[in-house]
Amino acid sequence: MRFSLQREVLLKPLAQVANVVERRHTLPVLANLLVRVQAGLLALTGTDLEVEMVSRIAVDDAEDGETTIPARKLFEIVRALPDGSRVTLNQHGDKVTVQAGRSRFTLTCLPANDFPSLDEVDATDRVQVPETGLRELLERTAFAMAQQDVRFYLNGLLFDLRDGLLRCVATDGHRLALCEIPLEEGHAGKRQIIVPRKGVLELQRLLEGSDRQLELELGKGHIRVKRDDVTFTSKLIDGKFPDYEAVIPIGAKLEVKVDREALRAALQRTSILSNEKYRGIRVEVSRNLLRVSAHNPEQEEAQEELEAQTTVDELAIGFNVTYLLDALGSLRDEYVILMLRDANSSALVRGADNARARHVVMPLRL
Repeated sequence: MRFSLQREVLLKPLAQVANVVERRHTLPVLANLLVRVQAGLLALTGTDLEVEMVSRIAVDDAEDGETTIPARKLFEIVRALPDGSRVTLNQHGDKVTVQAGRSRFTLTCLPANDFPSLDEVDATDRVQVPETGLRELLERTAFAMAQQDVRFYLNGLLFDLRDGLLRCVATDGHRLALCEIPLEEGHAGKRQIIVPRKGVLELQRLLEGSDRQLELELGKGHIRVKRDDVTFTSKLIDGKFPDYEAVIPIGAKLEVKVDREALRAALQRTSILSNEKYRGIRVEVSRNLLRVSAHNPEQEEAQEELEAQTTVDELAIGFNVTYLLDALGSLRDEYVILMLRDANSSALVRGADNARARHVVMPLRL
């Protein structure tokens, strides 16, 4: 096997694929990338048996063949080479030589036959999604996924196909993030799958801001995302996601409209003197005024006042300030709307001009 490529052209797909590889692994071959050259096309594959990434790129001066190469070492070598270098990779038996100018590195290979691959996706649903749309879904929801929760189905992101929409939902039991986009094909079926946390994070790194169409293949145990240069596959979490629609506060009719950036800045300043353990802040709403305050065990206090469009007479409610800041940070509107009901009920946070993304934050007793 042999191929030659500009350093910058090789570095991007190499970084994408190497990122999937776990530093701690049970099988030595899992520390390697599967490198295959066929008909002038280089395919790089990395997996941890839960997530698999295959990146493809055209190469010059190529000889067909395949082997596995230590992922981290190959990536670090290519990254450390000077800009503009031309990288040539040559296989000789169980060794691979990486050469660029006067630099030469020899790495030990493992047989390609030892490299594991995820089961083939038996797709039961296929949908076309714009890359920008899928990226938006993940950006506005993934932060609310749980981490190492005993309720394993919360340690991932729900993909909910319904009524011509693709909806992503995440919750950790204290807050919920939801975002949806229409499907151009108007997919009529209903389907729910849960993508594990690592799969979601790797997919986020992969997605770019282009309008290219991606194909999503949904199988019984896998999801596969296909782009012209990359194929991403992830196992699914086998579990039932909670009825998230029951969590959205339907009866929240007290509306507060406020400048998003002004509220974010006020919350960030106020949070400096909040209780470090509970991160609690108090939100008080009266006519055309929103007041944010916090205090801590050292008897220190902070208070901020903002103009707001509201007809609420008097209402005070406590929140974890981190959850509110995360929700505001994922929105893009100039103004946001807080939908409230009472001091003991969750708040609904959404953009004033776009209701595609909605966030639910549970109250905190102060």
